Amino acid sequence: MDKIILIIKREYLTRVKKRSFIVMTILGPVMLAALFIVPVYFAQMEGEIKKIGIADETGLFTHEFSSTENLNFIILDSDIEAAKQRIVPDELYALLYIPKTELSLPQSAVLYSPKQPNIIVKGFISNIMKKKVESLKLEASGIDPAILTSIKTDINLVTVKMNEGGEEENSSTELSMAVGFIGGILIYIFIFMYGAQVMRGVIEEKTNRIVEVIVSSVKPFQLMIGKITGVAMVGLTQFALWIILTLIIVSVFFSVYSHEFSTYKSSNLKLQENTIVPPTGTQTSIPADEINESLTAVFDSIQSIHFVVLIGAFLFYFVGGYLLYGALFAAIGSAVDSETDTQQFMLPLTVPLILSIAISQFIMVNPDGPAAFWLSIFPLTSPVIMMIRIPFGVPYTDLLISITLLILGFLGATWLAAKIYRTGILMYGKKISYKELWKWIRY
Repeated sequence: MDKIILIIKREYLTRVKKRSFIVMTILGPVMLAALFIVPVYFAQMEGEIKKIGIADETGLFTHEFSSTENLNFIILDSDIEAAKQRIVPDELYALLYIPKTELSLPQSAVLYSPKQPNIIVKGFISNIMKKKVESLKLEASGIDPAILTSIKTDINLVTVKMNEGGEEENSSTELSMAVGFIGGILIYIFIFMYGAQVMRGVIEEKTNRIVEVIVSSVKPFQLMIGKITGVAMVGLTQFALWIILTLIIVSVFFSVYSHEFSTYKSSNLKLQENTIVPPTGTQTSIPADEINESLTAVFDSIQSIHFVVLIGAFLFYFVGGYLLYGALFAAIGSAVDSETDTQQFMLPLTVPLILSIAISQFIMVNPDGPAAFWLSIFPLTSPVIMMIRIPFGVPYTDLLISITLLILGFLGATWLAAKIYRTGILMYGKKISYKELWKWIRY
């Protein structure tokens, strides 16, 4: 046991002192924090005011385009050729030309611009013209557009989960899908990243012939277990630092720039008669009560997720999945002389993980189906699939079966890998086949 602890200590200290570990420990939180900060930062930035000229030969849309905080519409009285000449001198972002039609309402228009207009401007203009033409068609048919508008209804479907005791709590399918997928993809990435480190470390020691000196003092099995455990501790350390540093960076950023964000929100949200009007120039408004109810439902849904179970399961499946695959990666590394020779053995090993991500969408659609159940208890796929299922609520019997089989799978994989490792670690200059591996396992 003392020798295994020495190997774990060596692997841990050697890797945490590497420049690559320090760089990734710093860059990781920065990139994760950027995922939260950058969208918010760009959302609060004031965009430039775009001037758009309108040459309307029909006269139907002259009063339909109202300027917004980002779009300034200018009605031009000149013909289209003269209007084109005003694009550069008047610094117009674009020129909207609506040609006159003789027998029908206009269903097309031309947008002239010195550069490619963005999709938001095109969609804004198209939406206004569409509503106006539809309104004119309804009036021509003798239908009051206000009646058609009044019958349009949005249904807010609230999901409530009832437990076995009859207690009710709000839930959110979308939130459960997001949490489950993020947990599954993180485990997928970490297993590959740190499992590959184990494999490269074994290949490096084997190539440098350092392993010949090491195995003279310790058994190959002790070396393999120590290496796998040491890298696992490195992974947990880096992951913990990522979470802590990311929270610190995000908290500091929002505390420093909270005033700017509050100023932006107050200047861009107009409160009129208990109604919040978005500053996008649209013709719709959102009642403040509905927004408050939506926010309350979101927070209730977040509280409905059992984070203690979720975090505990994440740590277990992260460590358990890594130990399982780490042992197999170590076996592959011991059987080859270079990283290029690992491809033939890596494919069957990585297929279950890739399959887990590939079918994650189907699992989220039916988390209680037979496919979800069997894949969540199968050791090679359970680390990802079970993490996807947990936010939806998993019976404790399923969770217990999955945990038990993953532990047994790790023990079986370790036994199998040890058989290959003890022979392959000292094998040089020979291309290993599956037939040869089978001999080592039976030996």
